[in-house]
Amino acid sequence: MLGSLAKWLRLLGYDTVYPGPLEDREMAAKSYDEGRVFLTRDKDLAARVKGAVFVASDDLDEQLKSVVEALHLDLSNMLSRCSVCNMSIVEVDRAEVEHEVPPRVIEVQDKFWKCPSCSRVYWRGTHWDQMMLKIRQLQEDT
Repeated sequence: MLGSLAKWLRLLGYDTVYPGPLEDREMAAKSYDEGRVFLTRDKDLAARVKGAVFVASDDLDEQLKSVVEALHLDLSNMLSRCSVCNMSIVEVDRAEVEHEVPPRVIEVQDKFWKCPSCSRVYWRGTHWDQMMLKIRQLQEDT
C-alpha cells in the first residue's frame, strides 16, 4: 500500500524495505527485528505496533511530506540508493554501461551510477531534473 513512498524514501537515501505480502504480525516482527520504522496506511495496525507511523494520506506528495516531518529525515544523502532493490548505488565509468543505456544518453551524459545488485543504471537525465524539483519542493515545505 506504500510502494511509491518506499521508492521515494530510497531515492532520498533511506534504507527502505517494501516486503511482499506478509501477515500484519510478520511485518511488525520483521520491522522490529531489523530496527526499522514501520510505516502503514492502516490506522488500527499503527495503533497496535509499537513505534509505527500512520501515513494518513493516499497522495504521494503528502505522504512524503508527512513522513519527512514525522521522522525528521535528513535529505542530504539523496539519490544514493537503488529505487528498485534498495542497494547503495556506485559510480561507474561510462564505458562500463555504454551498451546498457540508449546511445543518445552515452553522447550527452558524463556520470553514471549502477546498482551492484540488480544492475539498474542511473544518470542525470530529464527524470533526474524532475526528481530534484520534487525533492526541492519537499525541502521547502518541511
